[in-house]
Amino acid sequence: MKRVVVGLSGGVDSSVAAHLLIEQGYDVVGLFMRNWNDESVTINNECPWIDDSNDAVAIAEQLGIPFQVLDLSAQYKERIVDYMFAEYAAGRTPNPDVLCNREIKFDVFLKSAMQLGADYVATGHYVRKDSFENDGQSIHQLLSGLDKSKDQSYFLCQLTQYQLSKALFPIGHLQKSEVRAIAAKLGLITAEKKDSQGLCFIGKVRLPEFLQQQLQPKKGKIIEVSRNLEQYVEKEKTTLQDWVEPFVYSESEGEVVGQHNGAHYFTIGQRKGLLVGGKPLPLFVLATDTEKNIIYTGQGEDHPGLYRPGLFIQSSEVHWIREDLRMKEGEEREYDLRIRYRQPLQKATLVCQPEGIYIRFKSRLKSVSPGQFAAWYSEGELIGSGVINR
Repeated sequence: MKRVVVGLSGGVDSSVAAHLLIEQGYDVVGLFMRNWNDESVTINNECPWIDDSNDAVAIAEQLGIPFQVLDLSAQYKERIVDYMFAEYAAGRTPNPDVLCNREIKFDVFLKSAMQLGADYVATGHYVRKDSFENDGQSIHQLLSGLDKSKDQSYFLCQLTQYQLSKALFPIGHLQKSEVRAIAAKLGLITAEKKDSQGLCFIGKVRLPEFLQQQLQPKKGKIIEVSRNLEQYVEKEKTTLQDWVEPFVYSESEGEVVGQHNGAHYFTIGQRKGLLVGGKPLPLFVLATDTEKNIIYTGQGEDHPGLYRPGLFIQSSEVHWIREDLRMKEGEEREYDLRIRYRQPLQKATLVCQPEGIYIRFKSRLKSVSPGQFAAWYSEGELIGSGVINR
């Protein structure tokens, strides 16, 4: 009998995933990952880990499976939290959930599961996996979940073929409503539990307080720039660099409209937290300068400074889930693309060069920020991803 270690989060999705694996005849073990032990920055009643751990214990008892708690807080701090601090300090926008899956769930957690004699690990992600043989080699595919409103493939965009070979996703073919119905029929205590929000296995955090643990408040200018700057005027783009160069602002191009507590607390496209009133339209962050500690903003979500025609991923940051589809130098391909969870897929052209991949959008994309992950798909399969450089 094959053994599967399930990451029981204390939520309905992983609960039903464990049940389905039992039904399929697997030897199932439940494991709860404790990734955080600092409650000072966690919002009360928003997915506190202690309550989740207790729910995970109860689910394991209801299902009649062995259960353990795995303390990964040291690894989480080193691999995820320190990474977040460094990225924000550099004026970039990290995605800790993507890193949590690559570095924690499908690395540290996977290795711990293997030590327990597991053949596979399983999670409650709304994604699917398929496999086929090619010249005697197994190729594993990461496919979008069938519930389009819950598809979580983006969060797994950094997985490797080996990690996928050891992964099972029991609920990826189900709708959320079907998962809750199964849980209700079984009488599981998580059947009506709200979906968790916030950081992976931590819960919802107060981001400013969280960042202030390492990044000290530092007052600086909020500058509003006009939507009529010369650099917004459409010009013929003759080189790949023309498509990916971000807008660059200077203090002389706008007026000071307020004060902030640290440019490293803000990200491109952000609206909340600026605390500047009296404008006909809301202000949005267009760019941050962490060296000069300046935030550049513009009025309205249709401000041209929010929209970019393309982006660039340097070669060291390009990752292929489908290694067999890795692009060759000079090659050009069409893919569907997204740069954040649940964002509708956008048609894009990828061009591979020695220095990296240039991506040109069919329609300008809003709020592109360095540090985000861009993920590209083909017919619902996630092919590759990379960290946006510019």
